[in-house]
Amino acid sequence: MDALHSMKNGQQYSVLNFDRATRSTAIDIYDYKTQKKVETLVSASNIPELDYFTDYTFSNDEQKVLLATKEQSIYRRSSLAYYYVYNINTKTINRVFENKIQEPTFSPDGSKIAFAFQNNLYVKDLASSTIKQITFDGEKNKIINGIADWVYEEEFSIVRAFDWNKASNKIAFIRFDETNVPEFSMDIYGKALYQTQQVFKYPKAGENNSEISLHIYDLDTDKIANINVGKTYKDYYIPRIKWTNNANVLSAQYMNRNQNELDLWFINAEDNTSKLVLAEKDKAYIDVTDNLTFLKDNSFIWTSEKDGYNHIYHYSKNGDLKNQVTKGNWEVTNYYGYDDERNTIFYQSTENGSINRDVYSIKINGRNKQRLTATTGTNSAAFSADFSYFINTFSSATTPPKYTLHSTSSGKLITSIKDNDKLAQKLSSFKTSKKEFSTLSVNGNDLNMWMIKPSNFDATKQYPLFMAQYSGPGSQSVANSWHSTNDYWYQMLAQQGYIVVCVDGRGTGFKGAEFKKITQNDLGKYEVEDQIEAAKQLAELPYIDATRIGIWGWSYGGFMSSNTLFKGNDVFKMAIAVAPVTSWRFYDTIYTERYLGTPQNNPSGYDENSPINHVDKLKGDFLLIHGTADDNVHVQNSMRLVEALVQANKQFEWAIYPDKNHSIYGGNTRLHLYKKMTSFINETLGDKIKEPKPEQKVESQLKG
Repeated sequence: MDALHSMKNGQQYSVLNFDRATRSTAIDIYDYKTQKKVETLVSASNIPELDYFTDYTFSNDEQKVLLATKEQSIYRRSSLAYYYVYNINTKTINRVFENKIQEPTFSPDGSKIAFAFQNNLYVKDLASSTIKQITFDGEKNKIINGIADWVYEEEFSIVRAFDWNKASNKIAFIRFDETNVPEFSMDIYGKALYQTQQVFKYPKAGENNSEISLHIYDLDTDKIANINVGKTYKDYYIPRIKWTNNANVLSAQYMNRNQNELDLWFINAEDNTSKLVLAEKDKAYIDVTDNLTFLKDNSFIWTSEKDGYNHIYHYSKNGDLKNQVTKGNWEVTNYYGYDDERNTIFYQSTENGSINRDVYSIKINGRNKQRLTATTGTNSAAFSADFSYFINTFSSATTPPKYTLHSTSSGKLITSIKDNDKLAQKLSSFKTSKKEFSTLSVNGNDLNMWMIKPSNFDATKQYPLFMAQYSGPGSQSVANSWHSTNDYWYQMLAQQGYIVVCVDGRGTGFKGAEFKKITQNDLGKYEVEDQIEAAKQLAELPYIDATRIGIWGWSYGGFMSSNTLFKGNDVFKMAIAVAPVTSWRFYDTIYTERYLGTPQNNPSGYDENSPINHVDKLKGDFLLIHGTADDNVHVQNSMRLVEALVQANKQFEWAIYPDKNHSIYGGNTRLHLYKKMTSFINETLGDKIKEPKPEQKVESQLKG
């Protein structure tokens, strides 16, 4: 159900559908209750100007729709595209701008569109088709207006750094001055005689960030005001801006560079005064979210880990705590919204176990909590505009995704929308193994674990063990949800005679702040200890061959697999590291300093647990893989690790994928990559099942 949008009437929703026969896209409207298609709102097949479109956005009144076509990716979240405005009443279409642009956004009254082009902001009046340029100093690798720089996009998960006020007459935006941010360059080899270079600003840990400033453009006066809040910040971030329901009051979140203090400011755009409404502090760090919601009276809903678990809070418009809405030793994992008619908040949480997700409703006063989903696994909701219905997406380790319609008042199932029964039937013809969930007691903690055994598993035999993990701060790899792409690979490895295991160690998420933030200032210490100890415990199982244990990971997981092979050289026989961080000194400011501080203030935290400093410990087989066009974890990480291994006279295998980014894909690339990794596993861990030692065999028979 691609690009699902609930219509304002609360009774219908739209989705983006692709017609394979005509190779065109359409926005189709469906009735919630009957699940019948009401109409096709717009189809590319009827618009000569468009071959297809890949995304759409409605104006608030749903009389206009913005269509994106010929999208061109920039970084992880950013893209350029041609955009068209389709008028639903007149059935006419007009291009927003002659060139590809970024982040076009309707004004709340639907009369205008603000967008970014070549680092400057523009506003188009849709009635007159006139375009006004707002900023003029935008320049590549120097000044960006209203669009996030690389590190904000990657680590704060934003691209659009501007926002319309409710009256559609003011635009707040963040200006990024990248002038003093160090540049990083990547060779792009392509197919020409000479390679080219991609040069961009990338602040590595401890280096200069963009100098940021907050501004408000007034459409009525055509003037830009510089905003200064009532506190002097030396080195800071503005990860979020959002207008309140008062058209003259802007909210802005200011965060110190260490990211353990977050201030919420209310700024009056009429007189440029500011008020500090909320100030959060944490001994480790504070996560930035999109959960801030303003109610009609400008009181607001906020989420915080301040009691040790992520929960929902209600504050007055002056920042006084009115109520902690949710409480308990579990995490709120998604905030869906607030129904002001019923004074009810809707959210997703781990109340049914940290590997599961359920949808709940609760009154804003914290009473009348109700579980709205009944099936154990991963449930997520998309609510109708009036909160009368929700579409539940459910999956588990044994059930492919299915979409069902429910009543919000009771959670009662109304009808099934889509299921994946055909997929389930198809998979039933394959020899797949059940993903077994359990916990493993490691270093004083019960760690979540899954295990996949060969379908013809025989407890009297011994199998090589292959461990998968990511292990990054706040992440989760052990979840009761349908297969990820890698799960099919793990099933294939199980077919070949491997036992595949995944353990979420300390530092991962959804088990409370203390469990997650124990790795603060020491990334790679406790996580590595847990993987090594988990491997030792698993090696004691009679059906695990302790001499054939391997581990792999990608990105943070590659950092981990390298470390565990080096530091756990008496436990692991082999490791595969894909696109790994090999020294945290090479990674960006926002992510790295959130967990380690700066290298100037915490050099030991950077160096003691970085793989590049432990190459002398390598005994087993090591495969290192990287893409040369990785703008996130630069290939510099692997090149420096290679040099360190060579100078330590350590033999290893490595593979470089030209012009491939952090995801390493395109054409046959993924197929080649996974074939290479599979071959390496077979060569180093072997594909033959061993008979257990005589005493193990006897013990197994006695237990059996």
